[in-house]
Amino acid sequence: MRVEGYRLHRWGGELVWETFELPDPGPEEALIQVEACGIGLTVLNCIRGDLADERAALPRVPGHEIVGRVVAVGNGVTGLTPGQRVMVYFYLSCGTCLACRSGRDSLCRNLAGWVGVHRDGGYAPYAVLPARNLLPLPESIPAAQATAIPDAIATPLHVCKTRAQIRPGDRVVVIGAGGGVGIHMVQMARLFGAEVVGLEAYEEKFDLIREAGGIPVLSRDFAQVDLRPAWGEERPTVVIDLVGTPASLTWAMNALGPGGRMVVLTTFREVTFPADPRQMVFRELTLLGSRYASKAELIEAAELVARGMIRPVVTQVVPPGEVETVHQALRSGTLKGRGAVVWSA
Repeated sequence: MRVEGYRLHRWGGELVWETFELPDPGPEEALIQVEACGIGLTVLNCIRGDLADERAALPRVPGHEIVGRVVAVGNGVTGLTPGQRVMVYFYLSCGTCLACRSGRDSLCRNLAGWVGVHRDGGYAPYAVLPARNLLPLPESIPAAQATAIPDAIATPLHVCKTRAQIRPGDRVVVIGAGGGVGIHMVQMARLFGAEVVGLEAYEEKFDLIREAGGIPVLSRDFAQVDLRPAWGEERPTVVIDLVGTPASLTWAMNALGPGGRMVVLTTFREVTFPADPRQMVFRELTLLGSRYASKAELIEAAELVARGMIRPVVTQVVPPGEVETVHQALRSGTLKGRGAVVWSA
């Protein structure tokens, strides 16, 4: 099957629109028609080679926040039928190791990589993927909005429910609150009962943060960040850093109140920050890394959207020929929430 889409021939290089051959689904695989694919900073990180940069993985179709429909399945596939609506799990987990069998799919001991990095993703109208990466998606959710679920909404669910265990009474700060994951993190923390401050360097995103239930605070200079208008002298109980610079990480650690939890999600190479063990002990702080989400959490995130409890924020929806305009908005920091490319109605 020949298709047209975007492919990357060099990590950090330009995307190339071209025609290429798509294989038939093999054993335990399925062919899906892509309805839409989300566009966020993680896609740009993948294109740069931040997740992996092996030459053998190229050329590659990027894009991991995929929603679509099953077209055909290979031998041995059960539980999927042609026409079924699905969303794609980002991690190429094995499904059989202890981590996968205990519902901790993102910690798979035999991880084969990531969709859009080690398998072709959603920047083309069709994709062949492992059947175990395809999860059911409610029909009621429009395609562009649904693209936020497999990452931008499922990741906050994992943070709030599993890692930080946010509960009523928590005071949560989200650093980078106007971005694709950040704006859904604000909503999710509110859903779990917390009061939320959203730090954001772009004032144009403040209204979006307010609509999500957060209190926006300017954070162009972390030395000038002031939380007192929100909470007086009370300190945050949880800080979630989606920016991942030495300045944001250092501020997050120092801002926490006694017994506070700091959650780190970024994976930029060679970024470090000072952590004072003496202060961590005296203040009994917890430093948490949070890695994506489980398959069960993706399904739960979709249910939250279907029930209207979380609202996908996808503000820039484009046809295939305008993908680069969304990339430019991401690089400039002006994109509010998530973007999406739509392949089919």
